[in-house]
Amino acid sequence: MSSFNRRFLLLALPALAACGFEPVYVTGGSAEGLRGSILVDEPTTQDGFNLVTQLEQRLGRAQAPVYGMSVTLEVEEKGLAISGSNDITRYNVLGTAVYVLRNLGSNEQVYKGTVNTFTAYSASAQPVATLAAKRDASERLMTALADKITTDLLINSGKF
Repeated sequence: MSSFNRRFLLLALPALAACGFEPVYVTGGSAEGLRGSILVDEPTTQDGFNLVTQLEQRLGRAQAPVYGMSVTLEVEEKGLAISGSNDITRYNVLGTAVYVLRNLGSNEQVYKGTVNTFTAYSASAQPVATLAAKRDASERLMTALADKITTDLLINSGKF
């Protein structure tokens, strides 16, 4: 069975090359100069701080920034499940991030994108537990948005 897997892999590699597949981090790849070159604007909220922290983990902290990024966050909480006593027991937290990448030398916009996702948490009879679940959901939302922003930038890095 393992010889079949090797044969399949050997046959799949030329097919990937023929379809234009190219690793983004390879030397000379489209995202080679992206790591450590994006300076994200200072956050003004806790969600913004969490998002910037996650972006810096993925893209590297800007050492010699070439690009600046501003991010506009919109977070909305919606009740999802209601108990028989009309208490909301589950919440969806919806997040949208609109970001603009600009060249720091010319201050010209080079790319603009929008990503969105959601997460959820359960309410509890204990207020402290509910608050902890809400904070955790918010952090998970910012992590997911940072993942989506990073993926979008890597996919489109050849455009700027």
